[in-house]
Amino acid sequence: MPELVVTALLAPSRLSLKLLRAFMWSLVFSAALVAAAVYGCIALTHVLCRPRRGCCGRRRSAPPACLSDPSLGEHGFLNLESSGLRLHYVSAGRGNGPLMLFVHGFPENWFSWRFQLREFQSRFHVVAVDLRGYGPSDAPGDVDCYTTDLLLADIKDVILGLGYSKCVLVAHDWGALLAWNFSIYYPSLVERMVVVGGAPMSVYQDYSIRHPGQFFRSNYMFLFQLPWLPEKLLSMSDFQILKTTLTHRKTGIPCLTPNELEAFLYHFSQPGGLTGPVNYYRNLFRNFPLEPQELATPTLLLWGEKDIYFELGLVEAIGSRFVPGRLEAHILPGAGHWIPQSHPQEMHQYMWAFLQDLLD
Repeated sequence: MPELVVTALLAPSRLSLKLLRAFMWSLVFSAALVAAAVYGCIALTHVLCRPRRGCCGRRRSAPPACLSDPSLGEHGFLNLESSGLRLHYVSAGRGNGPLMLFVHGFPENWFSWRFQLREFQSRFHVVAVDLRGYGPSDAPGDVDCYTTDLLLADIKDVILGLGYSKCVLVAHDWGALLAWNFSIYYPSLVERMVVVGGAPMSVYQDYSIRHPGQFFRSNYMFLFQLPWLPEKLLSMSDFQILKTTLTHRKTGIPCLTPNELEAFLYHFSQPGGLTGPVNYYRNLFRNFPLEPQELATPTLLLWGEKDIYFELGLVEAIGSRFVPGRLEAHILPGAGHWIPQSHPQEMHQYMWAFLQDLLD
């Protein structure tokens, strides 16, 4: 068929797609402006209630001691083949078994896996990585350096760079979003997957269109589409919004000590420390609309009954995309979003049972 005819036939669908994307971005930025007003009021309230802290975040001069806890493993850096970036990681148990790679979410870092590093190093080579833009890992300044494709390539390079051909991939929050995509595009590198509190983006997209309440739970994502303002609001009153997120009595991480809180805030308090992590969100809607994708990697899915960021209905929506028999899902009663830190014992029990046949 002549090229001109093909172009003419495809023109209406291309125009429809452009109009759909334009409409989507108009909604996203409208929601971003509303979110900015709401979070601006919250940040200003924090400043007025704590005037001595001022409008900026205090830069921490030294990391807290818990980031150097030797029981968690040894610190190292890995130069990535694809990008040339250098990523920081903490490793323990090399030679004790298969690679178990941990991928964190926001606003966290490798330290969010401290309980799992201790628990599984006796039977696995456990590695918790700081993703690009986080902690001591390299942090490119350009928004385009944080696309999903580049982040997936980072995970691939970490696995291969550590000398392995596959891994048990354990992920939470933003790490979970990356893990779902990684299992689709690099299935040979993932032997098993453990996902906590995070849905594939295509599932999230379709579910949220049918259940608009999910958009309200994730309202911060719209704020993060804006330039520079999210970083400013998050840092005001010495990072009080982040502090509240992590330590809130009902929705935060139970029993998080001041020292452990500083383990998360230390790198965010450095110049530009928030820009890399927020840039992940600035690329979130880049490929909308997304096509449904089948999920086939054997996966353990753990979900908090009281997760304030994701509705319970997403669990069933995720299951509908799976090849039968490949998904084991559990909803933890009373648990919120931060299961690896709030309910480590329950998480470990499910993980040991799920991975037992790999160790036999």
